[in-house]
Amino acid sequence: MNITIYHNQACGTSRKTLEAIRASGVEPEIIDYVKQPPSRAALQEMIAQAGITVRAAMRNKGELYEQLGLADTSLSDAALLDAMMAHPILIERPFVVSAKGVRLCRPSELVQEIL
Repeated sequence: MNITIYHNQACGTSRKTLEAIRASGVEPEIIDYVKQPPSRAALQEMIAQAGITVRAAMRNKGELYEQLGLADTSLSDAALLDAMMAHPILIERPFVVSAKGVRLCRPSELVQEIL
């Protein structure tokens, strides 16, 4: 089975998710999404397939989120996507893509649904 993880090594949840994938016997394609972010269209597709909102796909911790005023609930999905494209660190992690579906694996145990 082909599995892709949009990974951030600095994130404990992302590391736990990667460990769970490997424990299932699969070596996934690992994409450091901060250095190689998905295209806007690919990110929108992952969000849709995961069944979540654009806001749920945005990391809401950290200085950058606050500095950019992203807590403003009047911001459109397009504005949030613009921010994530300009600053990939704002993409929540880890997204995992497999033949069985797409999940934003927070908590990491959600990966089990698509292994």
